[in-house]
Amino acid sequence: MTIFFLAIVCTVLALVPAGIFLANLQHFKALPPAEKNALAADPTLPAKPDQNPEKPLVSILIPARNEETNIAAAIQSALANDCLSLELLILDDQSTDRTGAIVREIAKADSRIRLISGNSLPPGWCGKQFACWTLALESRGDLLVFMDADVRLEPQALDRAESFMRRSTAPLTSGFPRQITGTLLEKLLLPLIHFVLLGYLPLWKMRQNASPAFGAGCGQLFLARRTEYFAADGHRAIRLSRHDGLTLPRAFRQAGLRTDLFDATDFCTCRMYASAAEVWTGLAKNAAEGIANPQLILPASLILIGGQVMPLVFLIWAIRWPSPWLYLISYVGCVAVYLPRSIAAVRFRQSWLGVVLHPLGIVLLVIIQWYAFCRRFLGRPVKWRGRTA
Repeated sequence: MTIFFLAIVCTVLALVPAGIFLANLQHFKALPPAEKNALAADPTLPAKPDQNPEKPLVSILIPARNEETNIAAAIQSALANDCLSLELLILDDQSTDRTGAIVREIAKADSRIRLISGNSLPPGWCGKQFACWTLALESRGDLLVFMDADVRLEPQALDRAESFMRRSTAPLTSGFPRQITGTLLEKLLLPLIHFVLLGYLPLWKMRQNASPAFGAGCGQLFLARRTEYFAADGHRAIRLSRHDGLTLPRAFRQAGLRTDLFDATDFCTCRMYASAAEVWTGLAKNAAEGIANPQLILPASLILIGGQVMPLVFLIWAIRWPSPWLYLISYVGCVAVYLPRSIAAVRFRQSWLGVVLHPLGIVLLVIIQWYAFCRRFLGRPVKWRGRTA
């Protein structure tokens, strides 16, 4: 009887995120092609004397630390959005490789590119947030686009994203790119970005409710209106954070500003990590500000393991020791586990191996959260690119 009751509880824990996921698909649609003259000047913003009134200046801002393998492709993809009036600023964050030299060479042929040399990291700042804040201060555009060096944009990407931003009217929007995966750990873990977002955050409530608790985004791609960015204190407001995907939208909401997000699958890609070790370390460095904080880690672990792993365990139990009712309940639970992931594999072009091994991916995700939690508890934060900040 106890097993049957636990199976019911776990099936409910699977059905709830499955239902939220399916409902969210109506609110997380692929963006339509940009409207003609989509980037017409915003009458609420002050005009600049040297600016084409049809195309307000867009500042693409890329923080780069030891990105010699990525930076050239990132620049090329950004500049391919030539339907815009844009400037491209790259901050070389004290790289020890050829990042700066590559940017300087490309900049010789294109006056829109500016290379900024990063200063030493001040006390009380995370490296990425200081780089982004520095870039924002150096920029001239009315629209700020914060883009990671491993992001690749299609030629109409920013036009389409800005069109969504105008329809949304939110001064901060974030796009979720298609995640390119190579290693097994990438295939198991990176698709969970979409699953956790769409399975546990009701997007319709996010758009109706200005509470910081509903703030969410993807640090790989942010678009912000300049005036509101500085009104919210931008990346300076989250100077200690290592997880701007969560904390930047929350900072805007704390300032009374709306945020929104969109599906960038068909016009933006990102190979976030290139090895299993990078996946582990990269996810662990952000975890302490997400699931791995002291208030969330235990309930989140129980919800994830109970709802995404245990239905399969109970189904195997029911097959091994036949129990028709246990089989029925656990079967419903397994359908709820695999249906969202199967839809996501098609919709977001994710690995089917990751779908099949979804329960294993959840177990690994929870282990990473506890790993990050323990390191933080012991005062040994996870290092990333030679920094603990």
